[in-house]
Amino acid sequence: MTLNKSLAGWGLLLVLGLNLRPILSSISPLLGEIRQATGLSFQSSALLTSLPVVCMGLVALVGVRVEARLGERRGIALGLMMILLACLARWLMGQASALLVTALLGGAGVALIQALVPAMIKREFRHRVPVAMGVYSASLMAGGGLAALLSPVVATHFAQWQAGLGVWLLPALGALLLWAWLPLGAARNPQVPPALEGLRNRRAWLLALYFGLVNCGYMSLVAWLPAYYQQLGWGVLPSGSLLAYMTIFQVIAALLMPVLAQRGVDRRPLLVISLLAQTVGYLGLIFAPLDYPHLWVALCGFGLGACFALSLLLTLDHHRDPRHAGQLAAFVQGVGFLINAISPWMTGWLRQLTGDFVSAWWVLTVTVLAMLVVTRVFSPASYRVELAVVAPGQRFTH
Repeated sequence: MTLNKSLAGWGLLLVLGLNLRPILSSISPLLGEIRQATGLSFQSSALLTSLPVVCMGLVALVGVRVEARLGERRGIALGLMMILLACLARWLMGQASALLVTALLGGAGVALIQALVPAMIKREFRHRVPVAMGVYSASLMAGGGLAALLSPVVATHFAQWQAGLGVWLLPALGALLLWAWLPLGAARNPQVPPALEGLRNRRAWLLALYFGLVNCGYMSLVAWLPAYYQQLGWGVLPSGSLLAYMTIFQVIAALLMPVLAQRGVDRRPLLVISLLAQTVGYLGLIFAPLDYPHLWVALCGFGLGACFALSLLLTLDHHRDPRHAGQLAAFVQGVGFLINAISPWMTGWLRQLTGDFVSAWWVLTVTVLAMLVVTRVFSPASYRVELAVVAPGQRFTH
């Protein structure tokens, strides 16, 4: 890339990532007011987080056809437009049905962008893929944290919770204008690459399940961490600020761990560190939530930020060709986000069943410990030897 195009690429990664989580994280700190105004139950309100994630999964599974039919230019522009319209509708309408519809619309927009960005990273940043993935992941996490922190502030200023949800149309509009102005993103390519055959590809399924399970804690915490601390006596603003605090450490991990990963090819040591950080964080939420809340939230954030970036990087490692690496990443994200969608719903169901969130934190702890065992499978020798004999343009099979 030329210098100007390179700078444009880094800037676009930043602004695109910032728009991919406010549709989820702006809900949580305002959930009490939303439930009171709309009459949503705990399980029903969990759908406001689960439905966008379901969209992310379903759209990612057909990401290769989206790329062939729309191309990156039109596909990402359409995704940003859908996020903008969803936020606008949330500001103008406050009914439960409208919130659920906008969750689907915004989730589909996020999904379009997430399905197309990995291939763009693999192509535009071919010599700096780990660092580029880190910047993208960090900006994604930062957008979620900013929404959790600022949404209640905006809602208080306008004396209207809808404003706290709708204000995120502004960064979407800014990103859309920037995307239209800068000359990045591949044009439409009507030639659809060979199918991944994910149903018969054991490694693709393993990567997908791994991605889903190591990252599912993020959706549960975004949906329910403020509610957990509000149940323990905290106010709306302090509990919402915990998500912003968690985001600081997500961003640090999403930037730091891929930079460290640039030095080698084995992702397992860094993944083990990340999963251990999650484990200690969840145990802290269970046994001493009020003693050191910021420590536990920081550990959860660090572990989750690192796991998102590293698990996507691990997926891209499996193919040299950008388009086919993007296809594999789309499949992995598709299945993974469908798994993620269950997490906030499960947490809400356990809260309604037991009257507390502790049982959900136990489920997340056990899940992360199980993934620690699975991590040992991802030795570079298990895919790099086969990768070396696969010509560019062919699909990887295991």
